Amino acid sequence: MRFRILMIDKATVDKILDAANIVDVVSDFVTLKRRGQNYVGLCPFHNDNHPSFYVSPAKGICKCFSCGKGGSAVNFIMEHEQMTYPEALRYLAKKFNIEIHEKELTDEERAAQTERESMLLINEFALQFFEDQLHNTTAGQDIGMTYFRERAFNDESIKNFHLGYSPEDRSALFRAAVKAGYNKKLLFDTGLCIDDNRGGGYDRFRGRVMFPIFNIAGKVIGFGGRTLKKGDPAKYMNSPESIIYNKRNELYGLFQAKREIIKQDKCFIVEGYADVIQMHQAGFQNVIASSGTALTEGHIHKIHRFTSNVTELFDGDAAGIHAALRGVDLLLHNGMNIKVLLLPEPEDPDSFARSHSHSEIKQYIDDNETDFIRFKTRVLLKDTQNDPIKRAAAITDIVNSIAVIPDEITRAVYAKECATTLGIDEETILSQIQKDIFKKRQEDWKQEQRGKAAGSGGTQPSPAPQEPAPQEPATPHRVEALRQERATSTLHSCEEDVIRYIAKYGMCYLCETTYDDGSTQPTTVVEYIKNELEVDNISFSNPLFDKIFKISLSYVSSFYTALADFQSSIQQDRQNMLKEGSEHIMANADGTPESIEDQERQLEAKVAQTLQARVDEFRKSYLEKRLCSDPDDDVRNLSLDLVSEKHQLSKIHTQYATIVSEYDRLLTLIPESLYNWKNAIVQLEFQSLQEKLKTASPEEQEDLLRRQQELNVMRRELSKLTGERVVNPIL
Repeated sequence: MRFRILMIDKATVDKILDAANIVDVVSDFVTLKRRGQNYVGLCPFHNDNHPSFYVSPAKGICKCFSCGKGGSAVNFIMEHEQMTYPEALRYLAKKFNIEIHEKELTDEERAAQTERESMLLINEFALQFFEDQLHNTTAGQDIGMTYFRERAFNDESIKNFHLGYSPEDRSALFRAAVKAGYNKKLLFDTGLCIDDNRGGGYDRFRGRVMFPIFNIAGKVIGFGGRTLKKGDPAKYMNSPESIIYNKRNELYGLFQAKREIIKQDKCFIVEGYADVIQMHQAGFQNVIASSGTALTEGHIHKIHRFTSNVTELFDGDAAGIHAALRGVDLLLHNGMNIKVLLLPEPEDPDSFARSHSHSEIKQYIDDNETDFIRFKTRVLLKDTQNDPIKRAAAITDIVNSIAVIPDEITRAVYAKECATTLGIDEETILSQIQKDIFKKRQEDWKQEQRGKAAGSGGTQPSPAPQEPAPQEPATPHRVEALRQERATSTLHSCEEDVIRYIAKYGMCYLCETTYDDGSTQPTTVVEYIKNELEVDNISFSNPLFDKIFKISLSYVSSFYTALADFQSSIQQDRQNMLKEGSEHIMANADGTPESIEDQERQLEAKVAQTLQARVDEFRKSYLEKRLCSDPDDDVRNLSLDLVSEKHQLSKIHTQYATIVSEYDRLLTLIPESLYNWKNAIVQLEFQSLQEKLKTASPEEQEDLLRRQQELNVMRRELSKLTGERVVNPIL
């Protein structure tokens, strides 16, 4: 069995990027409010209490100015839904009703797939292998399916959760995957197989029924396997952690449950795979599992994307009670609304769901679901009536839980209820809460200082002012080294300035360039920069800058085609605007024919200005959108930083009190940036020559001095106005 791997063609990608409205995409996951020309909401990528996630419809990008995440519509979907680049494109194509045209990858392109994508692909292969073994082999039916039937899993559940069977054969999956063309290393990296150190491998999950683990985007990231052998010490075995699977961040069943969680605005948390499946079968599809591990910040953040309301559903024995208490404070700390539901002993969610109807389970939930304060009070104060010390310790524990709640009003409500329940003065409880909060802040501060000290290789800094450390002596060698560092830093800064102009304004019209043969041609920003660099044989020293530059140039041809199509499409708008305007003028005409003609000229000028603004916006957004949607992670992330609003448009107040934007000054700013870059290159080489002269032989010195003279001439030339190539701006 070999999977066909398809790639979306470039024309389709362009259609998707042009159609994907960033506000529509983000609004599916984040509640946005308009703020000026942009939109703002709570960041979905971190626990955001104050809106810091901005969406720019004009740019087609979004960004959180707290955690830094965001990007184009493609990047947002990749981050939020944990999708690969092709998966995000397909998601957007489906959302905006765009037909996808694909081509099959060549062997070379297949080999170039990222490690993460390759691991997801091989997990998908394993998923199909295990399902095939379950449904289409004698052992799968006799052993695997028999077990599932004994657990009362129906066909719908087996299909929905993609349950499977791994045969007893020591290397069945290993052989099938290698035969299908998959790399052995991937089998070992995902944990599906184990290296036998003899050039082969054997299956980790042999002889087990399989429970695939999906991320929230529906991709298989790991597996859980349950043994069917009596006496096996490892009842359940899970995939080891990898670049695609981190058990501290993943919840079993979240992919299947997320829609119902959103609909109900609530989720139930249980312990194991079977608990989730049986609860789903009983009609409660907003159920997920921590898979036997304690809840973590990563788990809670995933849940928080869909709801703030959580009910922990556990066995009624001592272990279940302990598990319920264990996650309370962490949930409270993250602003979740928590309830606890303990089942009657000896039931667990699996057995309870099998032995009761939907209505009976719902009734039990309604009657027994308990607020965490009441639950913790009942559990901790049990059998403490005659022991004041134990009672005081239990009350302190309860108050500590209230203190971790981030919302002040919620804390106050719980404090009041706690005071009433425990028969303690409310002021006493509030006072203890404030002490706990202050203590926690001190601990956080100390932890932060220890982290800073560890990061700098030093010790924990004292609050008292420290004397500055003695500086390294300013030896001639040290002085020259510092000059070289500054020159290198200046060069990087100059290159970054140029690449920023390309990312933000690359396809914007800059000027008419007159060539040696007397011909002239409209020139975009990226074309102008290309011409200038070619004349002086300059290239970016930063590999990522150079990559972005080359990608930008690759879009020039398709841009002009898209621009022509766009200009053609707005001609009908021009006619409609002129027609409506003329009708309005004639309907309200009460002046002379000359006055009407003057109004019509003003109308034509206004329409032309409006449409030109739309063309300018198309030029600005064309390259931004594509760079911020590039398949390369580094290109996407750097492009987002380059075009995001932290680079505010510089505004200059002229003597006439008008404001000129950076966009309006490109014809001045871009030649200046190139001049600064060229000057930095010359300066860096000049300093290098000075160092070489100190140790050069007489013959070498002659050549070095000649080159130094050439550099001096260049420096003088660069001090003049930029270039002698003729640039005639169109006004």
